[in-house]
Amino acid sequence: MVRSVKRLVVLGSTGSIGRQTLEVIASFPDRFQVIGLAAGENATLLAKQVAQFGPRFVCCRKLPPGDYQALSLEEMAAHPEADIVVIATPGRSGLGPTLAAAEAGKRIALANKESLVMAGEIITTAAEKSGASIIPVDSEHSAIWQCLEGERSAPQRFILTASGGPFRGYTPSRLAGVTPQQALAHPSWRMGRKVTIDSATLMNKGLEVIEAHWLFNMAYDNISVLIHPQSIIHSLVEFADGAVKAQLSHPDMRLPIQYALAYPERLANAALPLLNWDELTHLDFEPPDLAAFPCLKLAVQAGRKGGTYPAVLSGAGEAAVELFLTGRIGFTDIAATVAGALEEHESSSQPTIAEITAAEAWARQQVLQMAPGGSRC
Repeated sequence: MVRSVKRLVVLGSTGSIGRQTLEVIASFPDRFQVIGLAAGENATLLAKQVAQFGPRFVCCRKLPPGDYQALSLEEMAAHPEADIVVIATPGRSGLGPTLAAAEAGKRIALANKESLVMAGEIITTAAEKSGASIIPVDSEHSAIWQCLEGERSAPQRFILTASGGPFRGYTPSRLAGVTPQQALAHPSWRMGRKVTIDSATLMNKGLEVIEAHWLFNMAYDNISVLIHPQSIIHSLVEFADGAVKAQLSHPDMRLPIQYALAYPERLANAALPLLNWDELTHLDFEPPDLAAFPCLKLAVQAGRKGGTYPAVLSGAGEAAVELFLTGRIGFTDIAATVAGALEEHESSSQPTIAEITAAEAWARQQVLQMAPGGSRC
């Protein structure tokens, strides 16, 4: 049986998800062909990736040597030769190419949370109109997607699991002394710096609630979060009859990445670890501590309000994390800083993309002005 080779564009190829995506692609050279790579600042690693995969299109602030055509993120995302577009760019940079791919009718392997958080209605509407498919790469949303496969009845509730990060069980006073080095040491997952800090504050889980709302058209009242420190169950789906389906696997992002690329097939990959059921003696669950980790509540509230509040949440959160990593604010100041930006914001109810990006930029500037050493305009 002759299989067609899927042509891929990988945006954010030098980041954690991008590198793991290329690991998966390299394991199946007869299945996948990289035709486009994009990176931000890491031109050195991008040059090695260009040499290994030979893409026809490249995007980077500092272009590496090679025989290729330089394109923008949006041009690559919408390119007619691309079968699958992997959106692994961090933060606000994923919004433009995600919308471009949605409008072009692409299969989108989405690892960028902020695009749906900021502009979920616009992107999902564009995808529905063009026939694009958005396949989630986040382990939690991939788990929901896999649990829904083959079901004829609508789900009643989603339960997103969270490891709890490195500070599960910490009191607010103890969290005040957390350092960036401690916060970057995630117990389960291999992720980029921003996502790792968001996981430590549980902001990441709040963003995922908003994402799940748009990906699966589920009401916020029917999406909850459960702390599961082993990170074996990635999400649960409850149905009207009380049955609950769960997706379990070793905590390794290459599995949901591979499934998004190969769907509807499941491919054997010796590089992916299997669960050892002889050693897995128990699975633990507990509710999240919203007093110690208020970012989760802030994010869900912003999602419920809608308009440009989620864009402000995204921009303020990104800026606050950077301030924390550079030592200008403390760990517990992240939530307070984001809350301050949300309180100051006047939202648009049905925002355009221009209004969304303006709100996100305003939020980042607002946070910088509120930080120690910042200046208010």
